[in-house]
Amino acid sequence: MKILITGYRGFIGQNAVNALKDAHDLVMFEWGDRYPDLTGIDCVMHFGAISATTERNVEKIMIQNYDFSVLLYQYCARENIAFQYSSSASVYGLNKSFAETDPVDPRTPYAWSKYMFDKYVTDHSTQNIVQGFRYFNVYGPHEEHKGSQASPYQQFKKQAIETGVIKLFKGSESFFRDFVPVETVIDTHIKFLKVSESGIWNIGTGTVKSFQEVAEEIASLYNVRIEYIDMPDNLKSSYQTYTKADLTKLNRTLGL
Repeated sequence: MKILITGYRGFIGQNAVNALKDAHDLVMFEWGDRYPDLTGIDCVMHFGAISATTERNVEKIMIQNYDFSVLLYQYCARENIAFQYSSSASVYGLNKSFAETDPVDPRTPYAWSKYMFDKYVTDHSTQNIVQGFRYFNVYGPHEEHKGSQASPYQQFKKQAIETGVIKLFKGSESFFRDFVPVETVIDTHIKFLKVSESGIWNIGTGTVKSFQEVAEEIASLYNVRIEYIDMPDNLKSSYQTYTKADLTKLNRTLGL
């Protein structure tokens, strides 16, 4: 299969390339490259996006995350090319239930861009296969470049190695997330190459772990201490204190 991968230098993209390169013919695209030629492409895996939840340049996010995604989606629709894309559990915002049909509550420009594209896809159905995936809190190899946007696993490990101290927001024993290994995300994308159904699915573990637990694991591994700090004011209104993927639809689709 010939697959176009956007955002191939990013966290998800690098892991996808490593998992697919031996079995498929890959074409790489990164933001700033010449618009991709989809001649002969069987499937597009669209990972490229501004992924920073703290980015406040709305126009920049809309151009890259929404406008470009719509153009790519329309191109695939015209050429009947299968289209997989990255959405995000950030669309659920401060909700406490996380089925794909539950109300959304996007709280940041990033979350809005993901929700708006989900809605565009839903409102403009096409004949080609279109599969969107709402990732929960992904962690794993190749996220080092994300800096403050990297997973707690990566951030706490970096702090432990470089400073001997892990900095943790006060109250983190009450902040629970569904932390999902990037390998699970990529494996799901690969499984869906054989699924002829269009739609939007959650990808997570269906379990939760507190930030406190993650910090304690890393602190114990590297024999370092934890220091508690205040949460910055700019995060308080949008900070998800609880996420847990409802995997009912995903498991039903994959027959699990």
